[in-house]
Amino acid sequence: MMERRRMDAALMVLLLGHLAAALEVPLDLLEGLPQPPTITHQSPKDYIIDPRENIIIHCEAKGKPHPSFSWTRNGTHFDVDEDPHVTLRPHSGTLVVDISRAKADQYESVYQCTARNKHGTAVSNNIVVRQSRSPLWSKEKIKPIVVQEGVSLVLPCQPPAGLPPPIIFWMDNYFQRLPQSNRVSQSLNGDLYFSNVLQEDSRNDYICYARFPYTQTIQQKQPISVKVLSLDAINDTMAAFYNDTDLFSDDPADERKPTLLVPSGPSSSKIVLRGQVLEMECIAEGLPTPDISWTKVSGELPAKRTHFLHYQRTLRIVNVSESDAGDYRCTAKNKMGSVHHNIHIMVKAAPYWISGAPRNLVLAPGENGVLTCRASGTPKPSISWAMNGIPIENSPKDPSRKVEDDTIIFTDVQIGSSAVYQCNISNTYGYLLSNAFVNVLSEPPRVLTPANKVYQVIKNHRALIDCASFGSPIPKITWFKDSRSSTLDGDPYILHDNGTLEIPVAQSHNSGKFTCVARNLLGKEENHVFLEVKEPTRILKQPEYKVVQRGRSAVFQCKVKHDPTLPPVMTWLKDDGELPDDERFEVGADSLTITDVTEMDAGVYTCIMNTTLDHDSASAELTVVERPDSPTDLELTDQKKRSVQLTWTPGDEHNSPIQKFLIQYEDSLHHRGHWHNLTEVPGTRTTAHLKLSPYAHYTFRVLALNAVGLSHPSFPSRMFKTEPAAPDENPTGVEGFGTEHNNLVISWKPLTGLQSNGPGLHYRVMWRQKTVSSDWNMATVANTSKFVVTGTPTFVPYELKVQAVNDHGAAPEPAIAHGYSGEDLPVAAPENVQAMVVNSSLAEVYWDPVPSKLIRGHLKGYKVYYWRERSLHKHNPHHVEKQILTFSGNHSRGKLPGLHPYSLYSFYVKIYNGKGEGPASHTQQFETPEGVPGAPTSLLVTNTDLDSLTLEWSPPHVHNGRITGYTLTYQPVNNSNELGPVEELALPANETSVILSNLRHSTRYKFYLNAKTVRGAGPAISQETVTIMDEGNTQTSHPIARSPPHKHPHRNAPPASPFGNVSSSVGEEGALISWEYWGPERNVFVEYKLENSEGEEEWQRESVNGSQNFMLKSLKAGLPYKVRLVTKGHHDQPLHHSQEVSVMVPAVASRQVDIATQGWFIGLMCAIALLILILLIICFIQRNKGGKYPVKEKEDAHTDPEFQPMKDDDCTFGEYSDNEDHKPLKGSRTPSNGTVKREDSDDSLVDYGDGGDGQFNEDGSFIGQYSGKSVSRETAEGHESSEAPSPINAMNSLNSFV
Repeated sequence: MMERRRMDAALMVLLLGHLAAALEVPLDLLEGLPQPPTITHQSPKDYIIDPRENIIIHCEAKGKPHPSFSWTRNGTHFDVDEDPHVTLRPHSGTLVVDISRAKADQYESVYQCTARNKHGTAVSNNIVVRQSRSPLWSKEKIKPIVVQEGVSLVLPCQPPAGLPPPIIFWMDNYFQRLPQSNRVSQSLNGDLYFSNVLQEDSRNDYICYARFPYTQTIQQKQPISVKVLSLDAINDTMAAFYNDTDLFSDDPADERKPTLLVPSGPSSSKIVLRGQVLEMECIAEGLPTPDISWTKVSGELPAKRTHFLHYQRTLRIVNVSESDAGDYRCTAKNKMGSVHHNIHIMVKAAPYWISGAPRNLVLAPGENGVLTCRASGTPKPSISWAMNGIPIENSPKDPSRKVEDDTIIFTDVQIGSSAVYQCNISNTYGYLLSNAFVNVLSEPPRVLTPANKVYQVIKNHRALIDCASFGSPIPKITWFKDSRSSTLDGDPYILHDNGTLEIPVAQSHNSGKFTCVARNLLGKEENHVFLEVKEPTRILKQPEYKVVQRGRSAVFQCKVKHDPTLPPVMTWLKDDGELPDDERFEVGADSLTITDVTEMDAGVYTCIMNTTLDHDSASAELTVVERPDSPTDLELTDQKKRSVQLTWTPGDEHNSPIQKFLIQYEDSLHHRGHWHNLTEVPGTRTTAHLKLSPYAHYTFRVLALNAVGLSHPSFPSRMFKTEPAAPDENPTGVEGFGTEHNNLVISWKPLTGLQSNGPGLHYRVMWRQKTVSSDWNMATVANTSKFVVTGTPTFVPYELKVQAVNDHGAAPEPAIAHGYSGEDLPVAAPENVQAMVVNSSLAEVYWDPVPSKLIRGHLKGYKVYYWRERSLHKHNPHHVEKQILTFSGNHSRGKLPGLHPYSLYSFYVKIYNGKGEGPASHTQQFETPEGVPGAPTSLLVTNTDLDSLTLEWSPPHVHNGRITGYTLTYQPVNNSNELGPVEELALPANETSVILSNLRHSTRYKFYLNAKTVRGAGPAISQETVTIMDEGNTQTSHPIARSPPHKHPHRNAPPASPFGNVSSSVGEEGALISWEYWGPERNVFVEYKLENSEGEEEWQRESVNGSQNFMLKSLKAGLPYKVRLVTKGHHDQPLHHSQEVSVMVPAVASRQVDIATQGWFIGLMCAIALLILILLIICFIQRNKGGKYPVKEKEDAHTDPEFQPMKDDDCTFGEYSDNEDHKPLKGSRTPSNGTVKREDSDDSLVDYGDGGDGQFNEDGSFIGQYSGKSVSRETAEGHESSEAPSPINAMNSLNSFV
């Protein structure tokens, strides 16, 4: 492993050498190759040492053979062996001086190291060794300084000179740095400047400290005491301080324009070296404190290299270049004026390399080479050459060498020309010394890159494949891939001078085996390496910004795609650091979950996916929010009679800005313990001006609202009491209405306790008739919200006022409200009532409105009572109860929908107000015209034959006019349910049957029949049947089973059966039913039921799925069954069925008993039924013993004495009286025939009136719900009994039921 690392390091050196167009011998890899010395490490030119430690002067070099070392001291040979305190490290040129027995200052000198072997000599720089010094401050007595407030002041530091210079800072006795500002600052030389002093600057511990970095020591100056006095204080204390203090400024310190303290004068100049740091400072005094600004007169300041320090007083430019030379201006300015200073900067330069130091040359015999030593500086430096440490002009002559200023040219070098050349470039500000050897060798190529090395690179990245080699002459490198068909020297390949092959954008197809070949005049060598192009690592789903409420969970997703051959490592960071060591942080395969989030978890979370070749990362921020903290520090200020100023301090908003503040109050005088919302203010405000009501004890609290929610309420403020006053407002909602025909009720919404404004709240109620000039009537009431005025005329308009009054006065004059006294029933009926028939089911009724003075109340609307007297087709009357249509508002017409065509109707109209209905108008009548009839009641097919049949029908139940005839249409239907041509017959009105002949045999026909009136044809009734099959037809082998003759001419003739040869056979699995079928239908079923069952039992059905035999498995053993085949007719018409066959499945050995046929079971059921009957009789008797039960009577009730339902909980019926069983109920009317007539219906129709649920059919006819019985119900049930409900009747009904 160590050998491999040494190999890689040497390859890197060799690679860099090639890139520099030079070659160096890899001594650690190629044993036996000669090389001149090379200095590899040396101490700095200016070497400052710590006098407490041994002196170590470094000098390391390499070469083959290994070089020997010698030293010079101050230009003369330094014999290390003669100085007992100096030793030379083994195999090294490093000097070690032991100062334990010697003084360090004895070795302060200029040293130079020389390394030589038989191929040349290399020398080090001149190393100036100096001892670090940290001298003590000189002892001095510093007098206290008394200074007038507002003047400038300078506290000198004057630290002792050290090597290197110390670092200066000012502190107090407690080792705390003294605060600095744009008024007080430290200069570059360490002095402390005050632009103007304040009394707060007075202190007795201004201490200047100096820290010496090499010795790590800190020294301090004696403390300086400063006392700042005002002018009056100076005059009072001048005598006391005159003999023992320095006193500054006798004149008062007024405001003044700035004056520069540093630097002095209008201009100055400064020299700085290239590459160093330039620092310029301007310190000004003045009152008020001046502001400092900087500009470059001759150009712009370099933005990226410029820094302003010490509150703009210092301008620093780092890495100075020649472009920084010029004039700079600092300006000090305050409101009294300004002053400026110009600084001229000159940039000089110690020598510096232009194209780098000279490079070593390895040349083969006969080759040419060049050593270049190109540098610059200001002033321009001089150049000198030396060979093996000897000036080149004093060195042996070499015809292959030619010196031209900063270049040495070698031509046709030969073995033995190896040497080390020194280049020295110097000017006033420094020097450069560089060694470069020329090594003449003759070596065949050697490839130094390890064989079969595998290079891995990410797709679309640059790939560099090395072919490090050595040889003299320098080998030429060529590359091949895989089959070696051609050299790799064009696009997309780039071949570098050092032999490295570059692929700028590597793709998957670039993977494979690469071969490099190194050639020179002495031979060749090749090497194989491999390139693998990997897929890049990419984050497919990045974590997203999260805003999470405290206590909840946050989940960051980080889904990654990577090359499957590169093992990935997922790392999560928080704020660029490690995740907290907390179990709440759960790292998953592609996610980070933080449970129970706290505010400390807020920050930026980064997921990083690392592989051995690349990585990808993504970040997202987590913001933790919470409801704001409660506001605090509630204060009441600016207190007035009806207002107060409330201020508060907001609580922590927890990363969610406060949107608004909600201010609530509690009135402990009127509503203690209840908080009410008072007002809201924006979240940017912390004060609110609150308008208050008199006579209240206010306590306030504040809540803050952000996006998360409301904070908890703040602590309540102190109580603020307002003084009582007269009410500000009167009651609202003043209304006047009557509950009787001769009264007026005045009502209002009372004031709240907070609105009362004071104690003793009562109301002043005022009223007068509107149409009569009269004075206001007045009454005073308290603790109520209404007042009743009696003895008023019926339905008269009144003007009303209600005024609030308390012990401190009355509210402003109230507004006048309007109302009416009580209503009474209307006294007139609508006049000129008439009807206009619109169509057979709609009529429109007209009337003249009733005059307003006869209405005697608020007009609610009109009601039209109408009923059907009889049909014009039949003269017998209809007993249909009245229907009502209500028309709200002041109408003079209305439509009556849903009428029966060809009928006689009667109607009358009533007006109604808030009290009730007025008298009825004269009854009028109208007739509705004919309409289309209903469908015929029935349509039957009889006497079906081969080519004929008979159709019989009944007339429509609803004629809607005079029937003028019938229309019969029919058409054949084939097996695929397709309809054939249509035939139509017109039939007279007096016919109810027709015989159709010339039909096709064995064909299904569809028939449609409808009736007609003068208004048109009505809906049709349909039927279908199949004609009988011709027995002589030779196209079928199925036998025909004809229907028996029909004896009754009006009964349905069943169609011919399409089934034949129905048979059965019984086995262990069940009964097998077989048959033949030739019908067109596909839905065939087997039906069965018990043979001795009564007619009400239904046939059980099972589908046969198109076959002509079926196994019935559900028959019970030992019981006889009837079985038949059926098929469903077209459009669910009557079924076609076969003849019935009898089937019995033999009983098995273990006979199963049917419990329903057992005698004991039947007896048990009878006993249970008898017991239930006895319990019911006892229940009725117990209820009868209670005597008379109260019945709630209702005035003007028109209800039916219908049978009351039995209650479920106590076996009782509705309310009744046992001594009035046979009397009609109160409010009912009993006709002479003993029946109780139902009262007129009061239902209404929505679409034409108010309050009904009426609807219309698609054809426009009306469907409604009425309170009276319909015609069909009356026809079916007849007249209901008028007998009142009683327990005896209920018992009789129950007995008949049981």
